[in-house]
Amino acid sequence: MLKCPHNRQKSHCKECYGSQICPHNRQKQNCKECKGKGICEHNRRRTMCYECGYKPKLCLHNKQKSKCKECKGSEICHHNRIKSFCKECGGSQICIHNRQKQNCKECKGKGICEHNRIRTKCYECKGICEHNRIRSRCYECKTNEYINSFLV
Repeated sequence: MLKCPHNRQKSHCKECYGSQICPHNRQKQNCKECKGKGICEHNRRRTMCYECGYKPKLCLHNKQKSKCKECKGSEICHHNRIKSFCKECGGSQICIHNRQKQNCKECKGKGICEHNRIRTKCYECKGICEHNRIRSRCYECKTNEYINSFLV
């Protein structure tokens, strides 16, 4: 497997314009706009489409088996946390500053906006609505969007 200067598989590197990157800057296989092989006729990822036969392995507690704490699923560490987010186990989602990579300001995580705030809670990035709530959870905004969709 060839590695690029960014220490990624060369064909999958966006910065190197790898052969497996589509014009929409996504992996060809998983691009809905390009109708990649990984997208089914229901316009979902083939591996996650219930209509195409995807059945998650559920445990007795009706949770995804690998993430169930009661069943000691494969993604649960001995500290009873999801392995990738466990600081003590050195999980892959913990940065060098001992924070979740996504929310680390120093690492410029994806969850941090250009105003150096948590993206979903930033007024300037529209994470907060005019009702002073997180936009994705605001009932009034969702109702207004639904009504406006009929007026167009």
